[in-house]
Amino acid sequence: MNNLLRRTLTGAWIVVFVLGGFWLHPVSFFLTGAIMLAGAQYEYYIIIRNTGVRPQLVTGMITGIAAYVISTLIASEVIPKEYFLILVPMILVIMVIELYRKQEKPFDSLAHTFFSILYTAIPFSMLPFSAFSRTGLETILHHNQQIFSPGIIIGFFILIWANDTGAYLAGVSFGRHKLFERISPKKSWEGFFGGVVLSVAAAWFLSGWLGVVERTNWIIIAVIVSVAGTYGDLVESMLKRSTGVKDSGTVMPGHGGFLDRFDSAIISFPLVYLFISLFG
Repeated sequence: MNNLLRRTLTGAWIVVFVLGGFWLHPVSFFLTGAIMLAGAQYEYYIIIRNTGVRPQLVTGMITGIAAYVISTLIASEVIPKEYFLILVPMILVIMVIELYRKQEKPFDSLAHTFFSILYTAIPFSMLPFSAFSRTGLETILHHNQQIFSPGIIIGFFILIWANDTGAYLAGVSFGRHKLFERISPKKSWEGFFGGVVLSVAAAWFLSGWLGVVERTNWIIIAVIVSVAGTYGDLVESMLKRSTGVKDSGTVMPGHGGFLDRFDSAIISFPLVYLFISLFG
């Protein structure tokens, strides 16, 4: 199959999976986030294992998914926030288990086990707090849940894709000055500003439909997404370069893996959520 056609079909599937999953219903919202988290965390561990370091894949993923589940239950007010303390013994167990694994470099294993939780689980665990107890864009299917709106997440991913599209078009057409050649030789300053412009334009036109926060705040979110999303892409590129990996996975033909597709979201969403929490 032609590479462009494969990328196009896969890209369409990604859009349907992400927008459809988060928009359809609170349950599908939860499942979509869980799949993205599990995929990204698994790929990180596999990349690191290929270097000879053996992080705790199973216990690390259980802890990461537990953080996401607990966050969802707290955000939906099913359980109180004190249940976050359940993660403390889970983290301690990981350290104790390492004593029995007889790894040559146990602290390298622990470092990567915990960094994956920080890098993937924590950002994805913020998703439920952006949807529960908020009004705005309604879900496609009716539900009897408490107040819930996926508007922030839907808008967030649209802005990420607008930024990527603008950066690609401007970079291909006008790219001359390298943005960060040591890590990503193809990125240019022209592409970066092209991404910012298209993302801000998308925020301006979509803000009234998305609701949740005011138009001015959506424009600020677009700038945050453009800047932090670029750094997110660079961080993942740094990871791949340091481990000699071209793509984080093969689950998305023509697009790589979960980390390749959602690296921008991993870094930018915590900042977007922080902004909304303080000023939204």
